[in-house]
Amino acid sequence: MEGAIYLLCAATALACCLLLLRGYKRSRVRLLLWCGLCFLALTVENVVLFLDLIVFPGPQTDLSAFHISAAVAGVALLLYGLIWEVK
Repeated sequence: MEGAIYLLCAATALACCLLLLRGYKRSRVRLLLWCGLCFLALTVENVVLFLDLIVFPGPQTDLSAFHISAAVAGVALLLYGLIWEVK
């Protein structure tokens, strides 16, 4: 059950990513690009979290640095877009 929740979160983040990037393609509003890239990074984070906790459980494989890095990268992309692109 826990694994299904992680995959549903990844699917939702991917859907948001695709919709935002499609909106960017149509309107060329750059904030949509940064939001779409943020959700792409959050999709990667959720997939790596699934792999870490469900597929490769145990102390011998620790992918926490990867999924935390993906989440931080996503938030950094969104923060960059909010600070530098909205004027």
